[in-house]
Amino acid sequence: MKCCVVTLGCQMNQSDSERIRSVIEGMGFEMVDTEEEASLIGVVACSVRQKAIDKVYSKIRKWNQWKNEKPLVTFVSGCILPADEEKFLKQFDLVFRMNELPDLPDMLHQCGVASEFSAKHPFNDLHREDERTDFWQIDPTYSSDFDAFVPIQNGCDKFCSYCAVPYTRGREVSRASEDILAEVRRLVERGVKAITLLGQNVNSYGLDKKGQEISFAQLLRKVGELGQASGKEFWVYFTSPHPRDMTRDVIEAIADYDCLAKQIHLPLQSGDEKLLRRMNRNHSIEDYLKIVDDIRELLPTATLFTDIIVGFSGETDEQFENSAKVMERVGYNMAYVAKYSPRVGARSARWEDDISPQLKSERLARLSEILKRTSKAHNDAMVGKTYRVLIERVDPRMASALSGRTEGKLPVRVVDAPAELVGTFQEVGITSASELSLTGRLA
Repeated sequence: MKCCVVTLGCQMNQSDSERIRSVIEGMGFEMVDTEEEASLIGVVACSVRQKAIDKVYSKIRKWNQWKNEKPLVTFVSGCILPADEEKFLKQFDLVFRMNELPDLPDMLHQCGVASEFSAKHPFNDLHREDERTDFWQIDPTYSSDFDAFVPIQNGCDKFCSYCAVPYTRGREVSRASEDILAEVRRLVERGVKAITLLGQNVNSYGLDKKGQEISFAQLLRKVGELGQASGKEFWVYFTSPHPRDMTRDVIEAIADYDCLAKQIHLPLQSGDEKLLRRMNRNHSIEDYLKIVDDIRELLPTATLFTDIIVGFSGETDEQFENSAKVMERVGYNMAYVAKYSPRVGARSARWEDDISPQLKSERLARLSEILKRTSKAHNDAMVGKTYRVLIERVDPRMASALSGRTEGKLPVRVVDAPAELVGTFQEVGITSASELSLTGRLA
């Protein structure tokens, strides 16, 4: 009665895994970290990136070979394109979508999995108001005692030409705000220190239920009010927003409440107007830079992160240079730069992938150099000052040090600090800075 769940992909998949784990533990299974000792193995897949989906195929081939040696049942769920789902049906014992999670015990029974749960398990009693979101009513088994994900929305209506999410997760649907706030409240009462509100496009929260739900800015204010009333210290983040829906009232809400972390992840993807239209991003560079200026005005201490794609189909040298100019203009603390690769299911997969791998690598290296320079400048300015840091773990490279993050999600190595501080806030004096990280001592 042992189960192992392998999670691939984004934070939303991690959050989904925590709910899957709750259901399986409710069936009497013991969760284990190693695939070899499990009799039930599952994977929460990610069809958004080819590398992640290749990993799924590699694992299921191995697991199916194990069936010659021991009883084993396999399942897959997560963010899956219809084409991949059809192939998985022939290789996994069970394929299910997250909205079917409440029925997982019954489905596993049909696969011959015995369990300790009764025929009337607790998921029978879920109020089936919206079958797309029933699984949110399942309390997750959080993977951390001090850091938690809270989904507020699923799916996406933006249909960016390079992205498969609308085809893997469907159209946008917002979770009930009262359920979101109840989960946040429970986490705060448990002493959780960092909470991330999750969605494919969080700042369009509530737009699918106009007149029935509050806006994202209003949701943030309610979370902020909850934080004020609690008297406890915690930081609330959100990911990912879309520049098209990022309004000034969201930034104003963050400015008004201490628990709303002063860190914004604002995807750029490209700094060129024509390429943004080809990506179907539906906003201009002027719009984007206006948001950045609002952040700098209202949240002067905020860190700014972004996502950028290099080598997108048809990207010219001039268009790439425009992305480099925006990076210079904004001066990000962190940027996740990725080389474009076509994904079956996304519209751009039908277009020629006409930028050579070598040129993509060169462009990535160029933007990485800009990032290192801007990040180093920000970090150098922090040396000699003291910051609040959430200690996350013992540093894997130095046994006598701990790793943590500032409110702005900047990584900090804290030297000569005891392991019992993991999961706590500490005042750390910054002693040195590198391009992408900081080093300090307990103040």
